[in-house]
Amino acid sequence: MKTKILNISGKPLKEIELPKCFSEKIREDIVAKVLEAKETKQPYSPSPVAGNQYAASGKIIHRRHVWKSQYGRGMSRIPRKIMSRKGSQFRWVGATIPSTKGGRRAHPPKVLSMINTKKINKKEQQIAFISALSATANEKEVTKKYQRLKDKKIENLPLIVESKLTTLKTKDLILSLRKILDQDLFEIAIRKKSVRAGKGKMRGRKYKSNAGILIVIGNKEKLKTKNIEAINVKELETENLAKGGLGRLTIYTENAIKEIKEKIK
Repeated sequence: MKTKILNISGKPLKEIELPKCFSEKIREDIVAKVLEAKETKQPYSPSPVAGNQYAASGKIIHRRHVWKSQYGRGMSRIPRKIMSRKGSQFRWVGATIPSTKGGRRAHPPKVLSMINTKKINKKEQQIAFISALSATANEKEVTKKYQRLKDKKIENLPLIVESKLTTLKTKDLILSLRKILDQDLFEIAIRKKSVRAGKGKMRGRKYKSNAGILIVIGNKEKLKTKNIEAINVKELETENLAKGGLGRLTIYTENAIKEIKEKIK
């Protein structure tokens, strides 16, 4: 399978033979399995001692002739702490249990339930990675992922650009992407941040952003920009290529393609 390498102005430069992994069969089931095994969640829970940081002397006894008995007083049998006492008379306050003021929570979130313990074997990881690479070169998968691209034709996938792209500064890089991509693809490419709707704004997640385009660069190349996600071949994984589903819009540099060919044999 041959494809064109584009220059930074979006014009064809030369043709190269693509590595075999870009035309392999796409296994959506294995990709989904790998993504599920790699999922992470920030664990949260109340303090283990929350609501238990004082002495509450067990249940109130309701028998006659017993010290601290509350026989005939009509007091409920809940753990109580003593606020003051006068002889055998006590001023009690309910404590510890969920129905009392300052008591512990009934069923708090538990950290152990939030730790992902799923595992995946190496062969499945390799198949998922190749499938994710293949999906970036598949027009059907890319148009299926993005609603904006429905019924549109995308040519020359996967997008491969000369390595000169990594030497550009942010302003020139965005101008170059505008020339390489058409208007619809460019709108998807730039990462946009917006204020979240709803109560999530008050819960530490005020902003949300789209994934945007992924630029895969060679191991010795560097690209610094906040608007676009860039990753080198050594660190490239299934999660990067299939963020939000298979068929993520991806640009590869010429060096990245050579290194992918060496990485997958």
